[in-house]
This record gives sequence, structure tokens and C-alpha cells, in this order.
Amino acid sequence: MARTTGEVIMKKDDKTTIQMFGTKKCQDTRKAERYFKERAIAYHFVDLTIRGMSKGELTKVKAVVGLENLIDKNSKEFAKRNLRYIVHNIEEMLLEYPLLLKTPIVRNGSKATVGYCPEIWGAW
Repeated sequence: MARTTGEVIMKKDDKTTIQMFGTKKCQDTRKAERYFKERAIAYHFVDLTIRGMSKGELTKVKAVVGLENLIDKNSKEFAKRNLRYIVHNIEEMLLEYPLLLKTPIVRNGSKATVGYCPEIWGAW
């Protein structure tokens, strides 16, 4: 099956709501993709280098994991934007610069995780 960024990986009869945000260069994102593929669990991958989270998606994830847990203060993008020294609105920055997000962000309906969390995904 040919796959493009943003394409849903699923079987015809599968009704999935799992959505994964990340980048192809992120090791944890690749591990998360492998986790779902090995278990034949359908998911929708969103590459943050191409498309960021919408305000609604960010709001739903923020409600579950908290805004401070979403920003990657060790990322190249954080250093590039000098955010350590600038007062900024975290939510606005995450919407404008999606590469500031910690990855992978995995959503399943109202549930969400940040990072590689197979023990939580197994309970879904």
C-alpha cells in the first residue's frame, strides 16, 4: 500500500479515532508508528513539518496532558526562537510553530498522550 503523509493506515472495516502527530525524524514517533503497525492498529499520522495542530486539536490535547507538557524546551526550534529568554504565550507559539511540540502526540477520542507510552496505548 502506497502511503503519503497524512494518509490513514487502516483496514476497510476498521473504525479508528487514533491520531498521531509527529515528525519522521523523531525516534519516539517512529517507535510509536512501529507499535501500532505491529499490532495492526489503524492510526492517522500527521507530519508536523507539513501541518500543525488546529486550535481545536490543541485545546483537546491540552485539556488532557496540560500545556506545559506539550512544549519541548530542548528542541532545536525552541533554541532557534530564543524562547528561553522571551516572554511568550505558549499556546500561540505552539500553533504558529508546530515543531515546538513534544512528539509523538497520540490521540484516541478524548484521551491523549505525549511521548512514547505503550503501556497507556495498550489500555485503549
